[in-house]
Amino acid sequence: GNDDLSLPKATVQKIVGEILPPAVGINFSKEARDLLIECCVEFITLISSEANDISEKDSKKTIACDHITKALDQLGFGDYVPAVLEAANEHKEVQKGREKKANKFEQSGMTLEELERLQQEQFAAAAARHN
Repeated sequence: GNDDLSLPKATVQKIVGEILPPAVGINFSKEARDLLIECCVEFITLISSEANDISEKDSKKTIACDHITKALDQLGFGDYVPAVLEAANEHKEVQKGREKKANKFEQSGMTLEELERLQQEQFAAAAARHN
């Protein structure tokens, strides 16, 4: 079932590397990393399936954060809910910043070609200053 599902090994290795204290010199084997990835995929599948059931009971076609937190609670992972809500809020803030950047393009009143030409002119001017 989940054989084709995975997480990026380098990302998982980086997360583990940030958690393990470097001074202690503990290494994390590739086998342990691969097992951790399998556990994460299984956890995501479990939570997603439960959240899907909850959203269907709510007659919703989209799984929302509320469905995830309810799924965590119902499956006995209620301790994770505050951290999940905090991560969701941080994600919303990042998205707001991205939306503002997208609006900046729209508000400029310039075409993509005009903006590209302006960018090239600015690159050329910066290069000239440094040569």
